[in-house]
Amino acid sequence: MNLQPLIIESINQSVINVFATMLGVDLEPGEPSVEHSAPDTNDGVMSFIGVAGAWAGTGSVSCSPLLACRVCSQMLMTEANSVNEEVLDTVAELTNMIIGNVKTDLEKEVGPLGLSIPTVVFGKNFKTKSAGTTEWIVLAFHWDGEAMLVKVCLAPHEKSAHLLPHMLSHAGTLEV
Repeated sequence: MNLQPLIIESINQSVINVFATMLGVDLEPGEPSVEHSAPDTNDGVMSFIGVAGAWAGTGSVSCSPLLACRVCSQMLMTEANSVNEEVLDTVAELTNMIIGNVKTDLEKEVGPLGLSIPTVVFGKNFKTKSAGTTEWIVLAFHWDGEAMLVKVCLAPHEKSAHLLPHMLSHAGTLEV
């Protein structure tokens, strides 16, 4: 099952809707790409959230500290001049909303999915790695010259993929 077009469309719609609703900002999506290698070194704020079910993986949102502060200031209607607890919480919540919407869209095709609690990292010169598949769907969104990347990596869960034929033949329906 090729979920790539659905994931791309879902990320686009989710980011556009979340930014319009929560921040009053109209964002235009960039061209989607696929990363097949280990990610480059990162600087800034990055938030991850796990996706689990018959398909499993990770969604992430990353941006510069400047953009993270701007999102926080706009969302909370307060001044955020440096990355602090409120800024990190805001980026975590932004990730939860965006990837949560993507999860809901994907459930129509792959069945029930769950989300973990977001984890946020802030720093310079750090690398990340996700176990399993290394194919990430990546979309960049720009707000006044600052980029925000939204990435999703999703693959059939090995245990679920192995049990799927057995579950369908005995139950008639899939319950995860």
